[in-house]
Amino acid sequence: MDLAPVKKLHIAVFISGGGSNLQALIDACSDPDFPAQIGLVIANRPDAYGLKRAEKAGIPAIIVDHKAYENREGFETALSNALNTIHQQHPIDLVCLAGFMRILSAEFIEHWAGRIINTHPALLPKFGGPGMYGTYVHEAVLAANERESGASIHYVIPEVDQGPVILQQSVPVLPGDTPETLAERVIAQEHILYPEAIRILAEKLL
Repeated sequence: MDLAPVKKLHIAVFISGGGSNLQALIDACSDPDFPAQIGLVIANRPDAYGLKRAEKAGIPAIIVDHKAYENREGFETALSNALNTIHQQHPIDLVCLAGFMRILSAEFIEHWAGRIINTHPALLPKFGGPGMYGTYVHEAVLAANERESGASIHYVIPEVDQGPVILQQSVPVLPGDTPETLAERVIAQEHILYPEAIRILAEKLL
């Protein structure tokens, strides 16, 4: 007897740089039993290495360069147009921000309410908010003499990094840690948590 095909979320992934979290999602989606597939990758920087990752995996990818638009409204209109174009083939169920270094407007976020998520390299609500990203987060954790840090996958709401947390995992802050060594342990957890968060959401959205 043939088994019914696994129902899958169609996701769009927004990136700005290297795309290591994108790669974690690509790897997860390569499993036939994983309940999601990537329908589109959007980069706001033409030099984002994540575009090469998408190309290698055979995933449609486009550049929506924020510098090509006079304001955020124009940029976000272009993002929406890209999502709508792919939507004609497969409706996008979930937008995943994966190292996407632009703050989205409340209007854009509210259109995707409950269907847009992000990864953050700290244990939210600690060390979140405007200006808290990448190395800045790890520097702040070390400056505060925290004993642990970690990764969070959360819903995106208009208030930066304040959306409900879906999953978190802590990592120890070790003696002699630098922002770089701490970042290595944190991002390793992000790579595990992001696919698991999508599994959780698939149960709700499918």
